[in-house]
Amino acid sequence: MSLIPATILTGFLGSGKTTLLKRVLTEAHGQKIAVIENEFGEENIDSDILVTESKEQIIQMSNGCICCTIREDLRETLRDLAEKKRKGLLDFDRVVIETTGLADPGPVAQTFFMDDEIAETYLLDSILTLVDAKHAAEQLNERQEARRQVGFADQIFISKTDLVAKDEVDALIHRLKHMNPRAPQRAVHFGDVKLSEVFDLRGFNLNAKLDIDPDFLKEADDHGHDHAHGHDHEHGENCDHPSHAHEGHGHHHHHDDDVKSFVFKSDRAFDPARLEDFLGAIVNIYGPKMLRYKGVLFMNGTERKVIFQGVHQLMGSDLGPKWADGEKPNSKMVFIGIDLPKDIFLQGLEQCLL
Repeated sequence: MSLIPATILTGFLGSGKTTLLKRVLTEAHGQKIAVIENEFGEENIDSDILVTESKEQIIQMSNGCICCTIREDLRETLRDLAEKKRKGLLDFDRVVIETTGLADPGPVAQTFFMDDEIAETYLLDSILTLVDAKHAAEQLNERQEARRQVGFADQIFISKTDLVAKDEVDALIHRLKHMNPRAPQRAVHFGDVKLSEVFDLRGFNLNAKLDIDPDFLKEADDHGHDHAHGHDHEHGENCDHPSHAHEGHGHHHHHDDDVKSFVFKSDRAFDPARLEDFLGAIVNIYGPKMLRYKGVLFMNGTERKVIFQGVHQLMGSDLGPKWADGEKPNSKMVFIGIDLPKDIFLQGLEQCLL
């Protein structure tokens, strides 16, 4: 049996998770989806679909989708669903786990790597985070959970953009990009999203492509202090952040969010033993504050790319393809976390280079 893809759907209360789910469940796309409501929140798929009396309630819908609510351990539910699928009692192609508005997606994601039985049955595809444009600024300012959800995302959907002014949306996009440059952002209208933008995103695949917004990298270089060439990048016509216009009067740099990202780049090879020691040490100390991190690395001793990524304390690496002819080997890593000491990370990584 091939692995069952799983998607974690997270987002603030009122951001439209339920609308998106309903659309995914009722659309005639020929896929049978099992939806797990993790920890009952104020909003659930539909009170007429779901009955909440029992500890676990599984409802089969007319199009073959399944909805189940859990108050128990997620692992048990995933095992239970997989077993019923094996025995032919339930038929579904993929799983969507909806977390409540305030949940931290980290432990949910870790479930897929820490438990062998789950890891052999399911493939964690991606974490989708819905952000409500109307209330985002306030929620991001006041709630760390909201900022964490942004940091964890593989894909960010911004809902309700029609209810706010364009420059507010631009400032929000800019702010989210600084928190998480890996996740593409897309404005969506009431669940009117193509399924190809929701499923099979492969956010947790160890692949040789590191998705960091290229504009963010240019900008990260701009703000860096270790570049001899100084500020030679001008925001010209091709710069697509209208919110740069506000930078003069500190439009979006007032939010010094605790969830931030930074990028490390080098053309020199890493010493594998030193790098392993250093990464082991920082994950030990800062693991709970490290939300997502990922890299494509140039390692001494192999002509192949080394791909690594992690969630909190869980870190994995894999050999990727060979460096292509004419491709200059280099390392690129992005770290997203809460108040991570950027200098310690960057200097430490620098010291792991040959």
